[in-house]
Amino acid sequence: MTWFTLIMIVMVVSVIACLLFTTRYLFSGRSLRRVRIVMLLFDAIGMGWFIGRAIIYHLISGPSLIIETVIVGFMMQIICTAVVLVAVIVRFFWRRMMAVPVDESRRRLLRHAAVYPAVAAGLSIYGGFWERKATVERNFTIPAKGLGAEEGYRLAQISDVHLGNFFSVAELDSLLRRIAARKPDMLTVTGDLFDDVTQNEEAARILDRYADAFPDGIWFAFGNHEHFRGIDTIRKYLAKTRINVLINESRKVPGKNLYMLGVDYPMDRPHFEAQRKNYMQQAIENLPENVPSILLAHHPECIDDGAAHSIALTLTGHTHGSQFGILGQPLFPVFKYTRGLVKLGDSYGYVHSGNGSWFPFRLGCPPEIAYFTLTNA
Repeated sequence: MTWFTLIMIVMVVSVIACLLFTTRYLFSGRSLRRVRIVMLLFDAIGMGWFIGRAIIYHLISGPSLIIETVIVGFMMQIICTAVVLVAVIVRFFWRRMMAVPVDESRRRLLRHAAVYPAVAAGLSIYGGFWERKATVERNFTIPAKGLGAEEGYRLAQISDVHLGNFFSVAELDSLLRRIAARKPDMLTVTGDLFDDVTQNEEAARILDRYADAFPDGIWFAFGNHEHFRGIDTIRKYLAKTRINVLINESRKVPGKNLYMLGVDYPMDRPHFEAQRKNYMQQAIENLPENVPSILLAHHPECIDDGAAHSIALTLTGHTHGSQFGILGQPLFPVFKYTRGLVKLGDSYGYVHSGNGSWFPFRLGCPPEIAYFTLTNA
């Protein structure tokens, strides 16, 4: 059993246990039993099927509307459980502070109990059907040494498109058209774009179609999902295009005093540390000293490698920003760097929140296009 499978099972079991506990504050008698039975059946059938598909390298197949409905239904339960638990805790402390006598007739049910499922349903529908497609644009200014004429150079980043059920090639075309209209000098892609063997070839052609829309082209680094979906085949598709694919190497941007580096991420967890350092050493092997440079990497811990080698800016993805956030911060910061801008010494790193996902839900963490303007340090 992999760690991913274990985490999914533990999460679902924990949620179900909390549901069985919190529903007692919203329903009673026969209504309570009926609600619990319906929820358990939904979770056993819907989420059981979803997890069964997801453990195969996050491969979710089937009618997208059904999958989205299952996820929205499951998230509604999670949000409702969280809201009820907060309400129960607040009520408990309020009664203690105010010495409010307990009304036994209302001991179990919260006041206005129907409000909690209604709030949960609203947030779930919003996160499942609206926010996950509501792409925002973010702009950053990055100081870099030795730019010279490249002062004001502007590049865009997308990441984790996860082409498939929840992100079509038509949506990819629309995303690239939107970025091209902003006229950045370069587009960078930090992996996990090619995630559907039936659409990957067409996606490569669409990328190539936009290569001329950016004066310095499109630069690409692989993520783990490219390896999941057949890295050799994807490399063949990209070899027929004008996309600049960086695999543990560095290249000078033609006509510019700027170097691009890229490292791979085949997701070999037992050897991740050694592999990461080895890839970085290969990438900087032919890199001149004291030149402005940008590193493309899928895993955010590569930000440390970029800083260790005085890379001006390291662009990463992989985390999806945790897909849940509050006040611009990740709700589940399970990675060393989970979302947003990182500064280490004179180097900067960025963890992109992603443009798609294999789990079709976002709340407080919308998909994004990140723009970076380089200025002389």
